[in-house]
Amino acid sequence: MLGLVLGAVPLAAGCSSAGGGDDGDGGKAAAITQRPKEADPFWVNPDSRAARQVAAYAKEGRGAEAAQIRKIAEQPTGEWIGPENPEREARGFTEAAQRAGRTALLVLYNIPHRDCGQYSRGGAADGNAYRAWIDGVARGIGDRSATVVLEPDAVLHLVDGCTEGAFEEERYDLLSGAVDRLKSLKNTRVYLDAGNAGWGRPDEIREPLERAGVGRADGFAVNVSNFYSTRQSLEYGRQLSAKVGGKHFVVDTSRNGNGPYTAGRPDERWCNPPGRALGEPPTTRTADPLADAYLWVKRPGESDGTCKGGPKAGDWWADYALKLARASR
Repeated sequence: MLGLVLGAVPLAAGCSSAGGGDDGDGGKAAAITQRPKEADPFWVNPDSRAARQVAAYAKEGRGAEAAQIRKIAEQPTGEWIGPENPEREARGFTEAAQRAGRTALLVLYNIPHRDCGQYSRGGAADGNAYRAWIDGVARGIGDRSATVVLEPDAVLHLVDGCTEGAFEEERYDLLSGAVDRLKSLKNTRVYLDAGNAGWGRPDEIREPLERAGVGRADGFAVNVSNFYSTRQSLEYGRQLSAKVGGKHFVVDTSRNGNGPYTAGRPDERWCNPPGRALGEPPTTRTADPLADAYLWVKRPGESDGTCKGGPKAGDWWADYALKLARASR
């Protein structure tokens, strides 16, 4: 049930600008730069889709729209590693982050039988293909600094019955193995996805998280690609932490500025809902000692799927991005 973002935006190695372009006042569009490291140690991709949109709007003389999308482009967002070249992509992102003195935020979303055949269906062909893919990611990261959000929905879909029982044992083995492989790296932190506050049954996900290796990870992630408020997400995270040995967690705040959508079909409220807004900017200065960071795991402006007029999952949708930005506080 996530907006698929595989096949990441090609990274221009060494790029430090979103590109020039008239800002509507005869000048050049200002470069996308890094955030202050003391509050936000994560890398801002200066060649992201949002950064390119800023440059395009500026070139067209649409300064107001460029300023809105800049709210997205100036924040670090998750880089979702694609299925074909995991080593090259992971190396490119972590090397660029290292040059900037920052940490790369990577999202791994390639588990076999992913998303139960919904908008983001797909994933690795089988367990061996997945293990090889994880090895590629790990080789690409090396000793460079990275924070990894591991397999959104993978555990939750085991608990809610969405994933067939025949795949259960293999999935636990793959997730546990991925945790171990990534934690063998010198400077990589790993957070295993653990659903969201709307699911609200931490008792049922405790044992599955443990089987998936959360005890050996740095913690878990909540609200990935969803819209529950930071307050709701912190409450859910605290409840779940108490059941898994006090593990820390991270919160995806990318689009939760107006909280969850409550109209329409309950099973599609997560998919491109109207009236949402950007949430708190990424930071390690959170409101809770158990919350290691607020992150923008989902990249605002990328579609959740072909619902409510959206393009396919993971495609850039400028109109939706503008609405998120304009509604933000």
